[in-house]
Amino acid sequence: MNRSKRMNYFGTAVEKQRDEKRRFDLEWASWHDTRFGNGTPVESKSTMPEHADEQPGNWKMCREYHEKRRRHDGWYCFIVYRVHGRSGCTILRDQMVRSSDEPLLRWHSGGDHRGAEQAKGSIDTIF
Repeated sequence: MNRSKRMNYFGTAVEKQRDEKRRFDLEWASWHDTRFGNGTPVESKSTMPEHADEQPGNWKMCREYHEKRRRHDGWYCFIVYRVHGRSGCTILRDQMVRSSDEPLLRWHSGGDHRGAEQAKGSIDTIF
């Protein structure tokens, strides 16, 4: 398994772990992963403290889905985790942020990915 697939595997695992701990209702859609008990949508985003190239970790967001979360008064659950060994990971920090309270994002072309604008959110803007 290449590094990118491993990080996707671990990111998905910690998001699911956090969603279960917070007792979210799992409901995967293109623009959110789960819901609060009252039906409010929540998108979980995870990253490691730094990438393999030693650049700080960040979260990628799609403008179309971000705007939809804002219209539905949705939330983000941001998660920072560390991988240890070949199959373990530990959640270091997590923070719930209302999508309307997300710090100002700089949108740019996402290339061919979903034909949409994207932004990167940094760890230090959340924690």
